[in-house]
Amino acid sequence: VLQDCGADCAKFQKSELEYKFNKKALERPYTSQHSWGKTYGEHKRHLEFSHDQYRELKKYAQEVGIFFTASGMDEMAVEFLHELDVPFFKVGSGDTNNFPYLEKTAKKGRPMVISSGMQSMNTMHQVYQIVKPINPKFCFLQCTSAYPLQPEDVNLRVITAYQSAFPDIPIGYSGHETGIAISVAAVAMGAKVVERHVTLDKTWKGSDHQASLEPNELAELVKAIRTVEKAMGSPVKQLLPCEMACNEKLGKSVVAKVTIPEGTVLTLDMLTVKVGEPKGFPPEAIFDLVGRKVKINIEEDETITEQAMENHVKKVK
Repeated sequence: VLQDCGADCAKFQKSELEYKFNKKALERPYTSQHSWGKTYGEHKRHLEFSHDQYRELKKYAQEVGIFFTASGMDEMAVEFLHELDVPFFKVGSGDTNNFPYLEKTAKKGRPMVISSGMQSMNTMHQVYQIVKPINPKFCFLQCTSAYPLQPEDVNLRVITAYQSAFPDIPIGYSGHETGIAISVAAVAMGAKVVERHVTLDKTWKGSDHQASLEPNELAELVKAIRTVEKAMGSPVKQLLPCEMACNEKLGKSVVAKVTIPEGTVLTLDMLTVKVGEPKGFPPEAIFDLVGRKVKINIEEDETITEQAMENHVKKVK
């Protein structure tokens, strides 16, 4: 499904539950409407894929031509994913301030995508200082850990703050909002990676589904992102080939406001700007024409062309 939608990578979440949670956390009653068990441990065990299932998923991803990885939600999960030979590690927001975990993960040498939900800028500076000397192949994702995420809590401007603070690494966005507009805006602000949760049906049991995209929305998001990537273009401002037709039709020229006899030294009150035929000097040249001498008679309302001017450009004082 993800490959059909145009996504580059399918990412799951891998936990070794006894390493991610302590016993009391796993034994606590879980009475939520989204529960798959009487305790939180039973609930999580119901949802967790086995190692063999992960191997099967990775094999299938390779067959359909999409990258496959997972967030390693604890150190043992990272060990398994390393054995699985994933192309990169995803660090979930809950482990971003887990510095021993970060060190061990960075030492594996694989690229790292690090989310920043629930963290401060000070913490992110610490993360950078820990990871960078060990493994320079990493990026940060702006993220707010709320499901679903309200627009006023997205804080896309953190993307630009990260770009300023960490100019030598890519910055991306991990979103849990509804719809695609905010994620598209993140790309326009320079996000190089976009992560979104995906579901086949938002009405399914489970708190994550409402904050996820259905396949048709994901396809729409990918299409919009590819359009924005093209639209980002170049920072060089210049007349483009695609603008030539409009410029030929509507671009203005300097025009004689009055009849100007041969030998006249031009003054500003003799000139105006109009859409003219043929094309003459562009409007931005009007002040440069003041003080120059014409070598032919120019009728009122005629464009001022190079052929009408003395060859030298030295102004007559």
